[in-house]
Amino acid sequence: MTFEDLNLIRNIQQALTEEGYKNPTPIQEQAIPIILEGTDLVGCAQTGTGKTAAFAIPILNSLHHIVGSSKKVKHIRTLVVTPTRELALQIGESFDTYGKYTNIRQLTIFGGVNQVPQTDQLKKGVDILIATPGRLLDLHKQGFINLDHLHTLVLDEADQMLDMGFINDVKKIIKLTPDNRQTLLFSATMPLAIRELADTFLNNAKYVSVTPVSSTAERVKQQIYFVDKGDKRKLLYHLIRNENLSNVLVFSRTKHGADNVVKALKKNGVEAGAIHGDKSQSARQRILDAFKNKEIPVLVATDIAARGIDIESLPYVINFDLPNIPETYVHRIGRTGRAGNEGLAISFCGKDELPYLKDIEKLIRIKLKVIEGHPFPFAEEPAGTKPAEQKKPDLRNKNKNKQNNSRKSEASKKNKKRWY
Repeated sequence: MTFEDLNLIRNIQQALTEEGYKNPTPIQEQAIPIILEGTDLVGCAQTGTGKTAAFAIPILNSLHHIVGSSKKVKHIRTLVVTPTRELALQIGESFDTYGKYTNIRQLTIFGGVNQVPQTDQLKKGVDILIATPGRLLDLHKQGFINLDHLHTLVLDEADQMLDMGFINDVKKIIKLTPDNRQTLLFSATMPLAIRELADTFLNNAKYVSVTPVSSTAERVKQQIYFVDKGDKRKLLYHLIRNENLSNVLVFSRTKHGADNVVKALKKNGVEAGAIHGDKSQSARQRILDAFKNKEIPVLVATDIAARGIDIESLPYVINFDLPNIPETYVHRIGRTGRAGNEGLAISFCGKDELPYLKDIEKLIRIKLKVIEGHPFPFAEEPAGTKPAEQKKPDLRNKNKNKQNNSRKSEASKKNKKRWY
């Protein structure tokens, strides 16, 4: 199938052609016809499968017939709810790219920045609103957002919104929209809470699914380094310097850990930046732009901050910390090896993370290639120590018990004498 087979309007087809889009990805091929016919949809697809275009293209195609002339009064016809600022911005860019030859106007809103520029745009009128849950509810409460004319509601990265505690906000948002809307729900995984959400708020939805979460990119080489926790920063610096790695995305489990990795790299002369929830939006965007423009070679991110980041031709992903949820590993390494390019995913595993590694290998059904001979392997056990099960029993308790028993017997003898 080609995009021309989808019978899209000429304005959108021209934009897609200029972007080099010829054949839709599996999620696009399945989802676009369903969305064009106005049916509710549940799509299970990971980041990097072309999911954003799968809903943006048909929405633009349908809106073009409604919006028509730029002189027409603009109402919010489509609402896209997404968990993070970065993902919201990326979705906004996609709508701008595919709809550049239409009169459709989109606005992206999120918290952490001054609301005035956003409310000014809302007053002028927009056709598509892309929003994070908190800012959306806040501006609606203030009276800046009216959803009475809504045609399509998109809930993107629904499982991530669940993880971040937004699920109640999402339910509030759904209740603010007309009952006759079209609802599209996309999620990388389908936990019970998300299935229940879909069953409650979607009508006769069709389900499409691509790239099962247990699969990993075929073009991604996966390696594991066993390293003591205290030596991870040294190993990271060693690999970056000796393997001449650049354009590296490093995953840290915590915000504090991400900052510490950046400090350690900078101390050794490697430029790096961190993005996580404690950074301001402007700081996160500045660091991300610097990384995309190859002004800094290393970007350290937490999972929440990295969700939705789309970087073309990313060659390396390093799991500084193994995730405790195996599906997260699949999402992380899916950042590399895209669009026919090869990628390398390197993971550091401390002794405390061995159970996480076991769960990951069980999910992906392969054993990661162990890299030996590096300078920072697991420390050897001190000479003379024996495994815990072979340790000699502690006789002190036995001696104490003997003493206690002898005391008890002496006391009982005395008591017996008293009886007589």
